[in-house]
Amino acid sequence: MGIQSCRDLNVWQEAMSIAEQVYRLAAAFPSDERFGLSVQMRRAAVSIAANIAEGHGRETSRYYVQFLRVSQGSLKELETHLFLSQRVGLTDRQQAEPVLDECDKLGRMLRSLIRAIQESRGRMTNPIPHSLFPTR
Repeated sequence: MGIQSCRDLNVWQEAMSIAEQVYRLAAAFPSDERFGLSVQMRRAAVSIAANIAEGHGRETSRYYVQFLRVSQGSLKELETHLFLSQRVGLTDRQQAEPVLDECDKLGRMLRSLIRAIQESRGRMTNPIPHSLFPTR
């Protein structure tokens, strides 16, 4: 059947899972954090999946890779927020570690996807060497 939409991509599904986990984690933050770190964490988590989807919807692989790289940046931002939430006592290691493990997994998936797209694009844009054509 193939990939019909971004929802068919494992990388997007993983990003959505992380966003869901972050929303649940941030919901347990105290009410005075309602407009602080919890919002930043949620926005970063949503941005990861949203940029994967937006990039997939673009017309060229160049833009797709660009949006995947933005997703990587948002992923690193989320990881930083998770580490900070531990340092300031909003979460403990037991709560944050599973999400950080998922972030690590997603980071590897994003790098692999970017590499695959770039390699595919390279094969399509590099002309066949003249040495492969017979001379007259």
